Amino acid sequence: MTTEIATKSVAELEDTAYSLRRRMLRMAADKGEGYIAQGLGIADLLAAVYFRELRFDPQQLDDPARDRFLLSTGHYSIALYAVLAEIGVLDEEDLATYALNGSELPMSTFDETPGVEITSGSLGHGLGQGVGMALGLRLDGSSARVLVELSDGELQEGSTWESAMAAGGFELDNLWAFVDCNGIQADGALVMPIEPVADKWKAFGWSAREVNGNDMAALVTAIDELRECSGPKVVVLRTTPGHGVPTLVARERAHFVRVAQDEWTNLMDELEENHG
Repeated sequence: MTTEIATKSVAELEDTAYSLRRRMLRMAADKGEGYIAQGLGIADLLAAVYFRELRFDPQQLDDPARDRFLLSTGHYSIALYAVLAEIGVLDEEDLATYALNGSELPMSTFDETPGVEITSGSLGHGLGQGVGMALGLRLDGSSARVLVELSDGELQEGSTWESAMAAGGFELDNLWAFVDCNGIQADGALVMPIEPVADKWKAFGWSAREVNGNDMAALVTAIDELRECSGPKVVVLRTTPGHGVPTLVARERAHFVRVAQDEWTNLMDELEENHG
């Protein structure tokens, strides 16, 4: 049987997001570089999803009745590993191997890692896989849901909109999307104009909410409201890369951050000061 993770309050979820950010900084500290800013930006989403919405038992990862969470942005892996450690799927010692050669925790997600549903290093495919899973679950008569995280950069991919159109056309009640709109891609700001994001999803038949993705109360409210809606559901999240760590927020190029070895202690201090 699939077990629901106990519901946490907004304050508890904020504490969980802080714990996830601490884990991410510790994972990245010995590497000197990585996609840490994006991970810090979606910590609130992962806390809300895994500790308030997702229905699954961490000890039964192959349970067909489980909800699925798909991380389409594979380079955000550091955030997913942090939450998998938080719920006990990964051992704390495993986190030290992040991004090392031969590790089960590569810099972009791989579906052989415990708790990771899809390999997602190539962007633009997560939502399509989510549509396929949601259709399959419905055909099986399952009540399980598929929750897909994707990025605003992926809204520049035609495959994303084909998938959004299909989900609306099939009226997939069991499909959710969470779009991380942080305004950046590999070489800087987004190349193509994508606004108005929420209205475009609505045009494809989705129920949509748009919130500050680093405001836990607003995020929880949006999810609660959408749970009552029919058809596919999407939350557009306006997040800040590096959220919680002002030095990283201020970095001009935040997609792939390089951090000097002597900076990590200061970054952790900043995180603790901002949480307090």
